[in-house]
Amino acid sequence: MKLLLSLLVGCLAWGAAQAQTTYRWIDPQTGQTVFSDKPPPAGVKQVSKKQLGAAAEGEESSLPYATRRAVENFPVVLYTSSDCVETCRLGRDLLNARGVPFREKMIATPEDYEELKRVAGSEPVVPILMVGKQTTRGVDSAAWNNLLDLAGYPKTAPYGFKPRGALEK
Repeated sequence: MKLLLSLLVGCLAWGAAQAQTTYRWIDPQTGQTVFSDKPPPAGVKQVSKKQLGAAAEGEESSLPYATRRAVENFPVVLYTSSDCVETCRLGRDLLNARGVPFREKMIATPEDYEELKRVAGSEPVVPILMVGKQTTRGVDSAAWNNLLDLAGYPKTAPYGFKPRGALEK
C-alpha cells in the first residue's frame, strides 16, 4: 500500500513539474537576465513566458537541436498522389526511420499539379521529395539519404520519435 501511495505521489509531482511555466526577463536595476517560475514584478518589460512539458511545447520543440535547425533551414515536403500507394509508403517509411519531420502534399487538384510541375519540372512523377529547394523523383534511398544528410537530418530517429507525415489540405 505504501509503495502504491508513493508511486501515486511521484506521478502527481512529475505531472506538476511537466506543466510548469518559466518566465525570463531583464532586471531593470541590475541589467541581468532572470529566469524564474514566478511572474516578474510589475513594470518589467520584455518578459518571455514559456510552458514546459512536451504537450505544451509542441512536437517540434521536443526534437533534437540539430533536427530543429535542419527543419528551419531545409524543410522536407513529400509530394504524393492517391494512386501512389506502395512507393509512397516506402518513402514515408524512410523519412520516419530517420526521424525526419515532413509535410505530405497529396496532388489532388489541377492547382496542385501545377505546383508540382513548378517544383519538379515538366513531367512530374510522384513521389517527389523536396528538401529545402532540392528535389528528387521516385524513391531512391541513396539520393534521399544524400539530400537528408547534406541538410543535417539525423541518420536514425531519436528515442520516442512519433512517425509524421500528416497530409496537408
